[in-house]
Amino acid sequence: MKLVQPNVPTETTPLWLRRFTRLVAVSTLFLIFAGAMVTSHDAGLSVPDWPTTYGRNMFTFPFSQWRANIFYEHSHRLVASTVGFLVVIQALWLQRREPKRFVRRLGWLSLGAVLAQGLLGGLTVIFLLPKAISISHAGLAEIFFCLNVSIAFFTSRFYEDLRKHEKGDAPVGMAWGLTALVYAQILAGALMRHLHAGLAIPDFPRSFGRWIPRFTSIEIISAFTHRVGAVLVALMVIAMAVRLLRFDRNHPLRFLSTLLVVIVAAQVLLGAYTIWSGKQPIITSLHVMTGASTLAISLILTLTARTVAWRHFRAGALIASEVPA
Repeated sequence: MKLVQPNVPTETTPLWLRRFTRLVAVSTLFLIFAGAMVTSHDAGLSVPDWPTTYGRNMFTFPFSQWRANIFYEHSHRLVASTVGFLVVIQALWLQRREPKRFVRRLGWLSLGAVLAQGLLGGLTVIFLLPKAISISHAGLAEIFFCLNVSIAFFTSRFYEDLRKHEKGDAPVGMAWGLTALVYAQILAGALMRHLHAGLAIPDFPRSFGRWIPRFTSIEIISAFTHRVGAVLVALMVIAMAVRLLRFDRNHPLRFLSTLLVVIVAAQVLLGAYTIWSGKQPIITSLHVMTGASTLAISLILTLTARTVAWRHFRAGALIASEVPA
């Protein structure tokens, strides 16, 4: 007996809508960088009111007053507003022209996420940067980014080609575990940043000259937990790459796993240089952005594995009699 792949219905997303979803995903990544620049410069309360900016509409706030940390905070608000506007257009455009129902729903989920994200951002200012709200704001930003990455993935020609791809024993569970681990590591990093613990352990790769430091404060615990998480993510990424060596070298999962190894290596170097540079703001913010990129690539790898895996194909497969040799 052999499994024969059924015909896959064509559900092609219009070209310009496909391009627009990629624009939204890239813009969201830039928004994460802009938000990281606010935290890296400790500029969260440089504009003390919300939703206004020093009592004025944020869009009419005079450029001559964009001084010092006001520049980072006000720019972040403008970038967030722009991304929010793009997400509104994306949701409406998907509703009108996207043939896949679940993608249309993702568009509305993304809109809901950006509205909640804006509210959390405002509450961080109103309540003077409470850690719980600030960390929730950072965590939701990553979920919002993942939603937009998923929309761009499911509307791409890459996804259409994957649906016609030969099925195999793809590591779906392992890929989901990797994505969850990367997200947990990002949350650990957000906790460390908002505890102002980025330099609680001032040396790297050792910790106060030891491999395991004395845990004398919550800041040291947070910083060391983030380092342990980085090791776990790196090991998981290497394990995934080894697991996928059995696939053809031209298989999309092989390419994604190789890309993931490269970006995690870059992320580790950025993390090290963040400490060596004394948390230089641009390096620190690039570290945050690269962490988000790691999450995005892990998610794309997971969605790719899920699309080409046997377990998601058998329910629709047709059973044919084996032809005698």
